[in-house]
Amino acid sequence: MNTLHPVVAEVTQRIVERSRHSRGAYLARIDEACSKGVYRHRLGCSNLAHAFAASSDADKSALRGKVTPNVGIVTAYNDMLSAHQPYEPYPQQIREAARLVGAVAQVAGGVPAMCDGITQGRAGMELSLFSREVIAMATAVALSHDTYDAALMLGICDKIVPGLVTAALSFGHLPTIFVPAGPMPSGLSNDKKSKVRQSYAEGKATREDLLEAEAGAYHAPGTCTFYGTANSNQMLMEIMGLHLPGASFVSPNTPLREALTRAAVYRAVAITALGNEFTPVGRMVDERTIVNGVIGLHATGGSTNQLMHLVAMARAGGIVLTLEDFDALSAVVPLLARVYPNGSADVNHFHHAGGMPFLIGTLLDAGLLHGDVRTVWGEGMAAYRCMPTLDGDGKLVWNEVTASANLDVLRPATEPFRPDGGLRVLKGNLGVSVIKVSSMPADRMVIEAPAVIFHEQEELQAAFSRGELDRDFVAVVRFQGPKAIGMPELHKLTPPLGILQERGHRVALVTDGRMSGASGKVPAAIHVTPEAIDAGPLGKLRDGDIIRLDAINGTLEAKVDAAEWAAREQVHADLSSHHVGMGRELFACLRNAVGSADTGATIFGKHDRHHAADA
Repeated sequence: MNTLHPVVAEVTQRIVERSRHSRGAYLARIDEACSKGVYRHRLGCSNLAHAFAASSDADKSALRGKVTPNVGIVTAYNDMLSAHQPYEPYPQQIREAARLVGAVAQVAGGVPAMCDGITQGRAGMELSLFSREVIAMATAVALSHDTYDAALMLGICDKIVPGLVTAALSFGHLPTIFVPAGPMPSGLSNDKKSKVRQSYAEGKATREDLLEAEAGAYHAPGTCTFYGTANSNQMLMEIMGLHLPGASFVSPNTPLREALTRAAVYRAVAITALGNEFTPVGRMVDERTIVNGVIGLHATGGSTNQLMHLVAMARAGGIVLTLEDFDALSAVVPLLARVYPNGSADVNHFHHAGGMPFLIGTLLDAGLLHGDVRTVWGEGMAAYRCMPTLDGDGKLVWNEVTASANLDVLRPATEPFRPDGGLRVLKGNLGVSVIKVSSMPADRMVIEAPAVIFHEQEELQAAFSRGELDRDFVAVVRFQGPKAIGMPELHKLTPPLGILQERGHRVALVTDGRMSGASGKVPAAIHVTPEAIDAGPLGKLRDGDIIRLDAINGTLEAKVDAAEWAAREQVHADLSSHHVGMGRELFACLRNAVGSADTGATIFGKHDRHHAADA
């Protein structure tokens, strides 16, 4: 194993020290739960009888005893979302596989799965981020019956996986494996789809033209093929050792996909307390695991949404991760993948080029990944250098991937696309924000232009349609944060801003909201903290103020005289229309309880970053 890069070692140690109190308390709680042994046999006889009343006779007999592992399934299946539709047959497949190794499997519960692609620009998007917390709580309800020896998590997309991880770590005494479903086959290329979107925004394409393009891109069961939050989730689960090796991007409804699902069941049974390799997920996921996730995000140019999700997931395990950790690692982790929006390839091209096994292998060789972590597959990351396949007899085997099959898509750490990672932290008198630079043109790393202020994304769209934005400017879309309206993604702003940038104008976006994982060509300082409704500096901005966004030096500044800036009053906005309708009134308690974006925008745990060590 190569020597670990000193910055990776330093950041990891800093996280360990910062988390010492909270992690110690967490592990003590997990160890106490582990010490109680097989869980369902703490139940009274009536309780236990309820737990297997609907089971088959064979499963009833097995569950009455104390030596048969019971695997709980938490599923995000629904048949409206392409990414989750393939999960429909999984419970039956899992039950059958469990029986083959002398175990039982039961669906413990379901969790909601919403799609940001459907709710973009709609009221439902204001529930999106909070669905992560709902998923975590729903998973807790599912597992609260305390009848399981291990858990299998069936989830793919944006908030689903972070919610499932948060809950899994809350039940950290259980071994837990995440079981993916894979991406849909490649359809209309992302570049062609984006061009039709821009043509439609300019009035040069009809709605029917646009729908035809979108239907050609999103056309089959499986995850959308661009490298947004959903596929960033899958990358994270593999590089954090929560998937089986090479499992992330195998297509749905194929023999290999089904074989990997069966293998996940066999492995879940093997790592229960009833087996010989007990691997409680709360012990397995440690500070090194979290750092590996951050490194994978940088190396692949992953979604900015993960900066919040990883912080929230880490805190569920007593680990305090900060934006400074992301920034420090970004300086030394090279960009090794070009997948849309960072390039023209999709995740299928990435997988065929060597995918996660090659990426993990080259990071290990460069000393940029903790190789000595524990995973659901066993000790160390070496097995994750290998790609699964079926041999001539249909048996699942893994072969090491030693070279990229397409250097335009995936490169070794010795020949990166760029020497640093694709995410940056910006600081200045406008607060703290993040920016994705991996797909930005080199001449747009610094933008200085007058502010144009909006309180609704629709206002920007309308101003563009009226021809009022054909110039250099920085669009400030404020009162979009988690406390204000649930922090919706503002991906619908990408086409008009992209058109203006292509016309040669120097434009940028500054917001306390989010952008989609598929965004990135237009400079966008997002997740601005503190948010405007929380007395954040964005509330002091006025139309015409000069804003300087400098992604090279990591600054975001309003160039306003300091005395004038200090004397300015905070602007307020009437957000009442965002708090009712489409279920939004039911989420008031979450808006009132949520923490800031830089601490994970979560309702769980303490949010004050200055008291992070006590989180």
